[in-house]
Amino acid sequence: MNYISTTDLRTQSRKLIATLKKGESVSLIYRSKVVAEIKPKKEVKVFTKSSIKKLRELVRKLNVPKISYNERDRLYRKHLMEKYGKGLP
Repeated sequence: MNYISTTDLRTQSRKLIATLKKGESVSLIYRSKVVAEIKPKKEVKVFTKSSIKKLRELVRKLNVPKISYNERDRLYRKHLMEKYGKGLP
């Protein structure tokens, strides 16, 4: 599949996704003209071992205090009371 029309986007979306998963690009046609090219998104690893180590180092440098779940809940409820009033359970 090298091209797809705008009306075929609804009916042939499975084929489009399969083509994109293969790493191929698809031309989008609108009124007999090529309007755009649909390319697969390059996979980006968000968390790697080195990035997690860097994050831990940043947390140590910032000296972020540890907060328990009860303390977090208390602070969140306080924020909600200030924002919305006493109508909350």
